[in-house]
Amino acid sequence: MRMADVVLKPMHPEGWRFVGIFAVVTLGLFFLWEPLGWLGVVLTVWCYYFFRDPVRQVPLDPDLIISPADGMISLIEPAIPPAELGMPAEPRMRISIFMSVFNVHVNRAPVSGRLVKMAYRPGKFFNASLDKASEHNERNSLRIALEDGTEIACVQIAGLVARRILPFVAEGEMLTAGARFGLIRFGSRLDVYLPPGTEPLVAVGQTMIAGETVLAELGAGAQRLARTD
Repeated sequence: MRMADVVLKPMHPEGWRFVGIFAVVTLGLFFLWEPLGWLGVVLTVWCYYFFRDPVRQVPLDPDLIISPADGMISLIEPAIPPAELGMPAEPRMRISIFMSVFNVHVNRAPVSGRLVKMAYRPGKFFNASLDKASEHNERNSLRIALEDGTEIACVQIAGLVARRILPFVAEGEMLTAGARFGLIRFGSRLDVYLPPGTEPLVAVGQTMIAGETVLAELGAGAQRLARTD
């Protein structure tokens, strides 16, 4: 593997204008005071890495529920899915993944299925690692139905710094496990509500890789193959 491939990662198109803004401001800082300019260079590089969109090896087993986000698991507990999704008001096991400003923020579908409903709700901006963020923060919720009718919910939650949730999909679309479905700018959280009776295969504090790490398994499983995406 070339060193350039290790250092230079693909960037999502959403990031180009932000990197451009950072770069222009950096030029102005150099005119004001050179040390400030170098600080601007560091921040511009950070902005580029924030919007990075690396290739992932996505497991092909349809019984697997895959992490939709990079980050660390902050909570695993029973909870009721967001009311706006219209799912039964019964507790399901919820896995919360906290994304810091240093994680990849492109989100990927946890399963293959139809996007039955997507609902955006404005809200507050508590620290995304707190439990109350699931209830009170700005969020975008997805209800996904698998081929056999099993449903899961995946919720993008804005955090203390994040102020914009960007979906790339629309209601009625067919999603493919590991495919990109959205992005949250600058620090946030993803909640996954597992189907009833499904147990997590992960633990609090564990690091997740979007599109690769297995959160749970629905059935006995098949041969573990993968695709590049």
